[in-house]
Amino acid sequence: MKIAFIAHDNKKDDIVRFVTAYEPVFIQHELYSTGTTGKRIMAHTNLQICRFKSGPLGGDQEIGSLIAKNLMDIVFFFRDPLTAQPHEPDISALIRLCDVYSIPLATNMGTAEILVHGINRGDFHWRDIIHEKNLDTVKDNEWKKE
Repeated sequence: MKIAFIAHDNKKDDIVRFVTAYEPVFIQHELYSTGTTGKRIMAHTNLQICRFKSGPLGGDQEIGSLIAKNLMDIVFFFRDPLTAQPHEPDISALIRLCDVYSIPLATNMGTAEILVHGINRGDFHWRDIIHEKNLDTVKDNEWKKE
């Protein structure tokens, strides 16, 4: 599965602790993150993470692009609801894309715990069907070009 990690500044310690606690689950998957969050997670774990730009510099939008292509399976986005964010429109767009493409999204520790246990049980194998459908669409489009 393709899993993204994002955290606002006041939540970075929380996401690092969370990912560290579930490192044996996450190490089995393809991981992505915004810049600083990914850097901090990698500093505390043995996980390899494909890092995008920092959220305010477009990292949220880069992850959103993967969601729009249906290439992301789960997003862990530890938001700080008590601090105004200068890139709030990007955050709203990312959340909207998760809703549009039915991508499970955890914005807090409680939901994250439920999702990670679901990942561990294999509850998200339905995403394999989505990936197969995407491959078929790509193949169909390549055939049409010939």
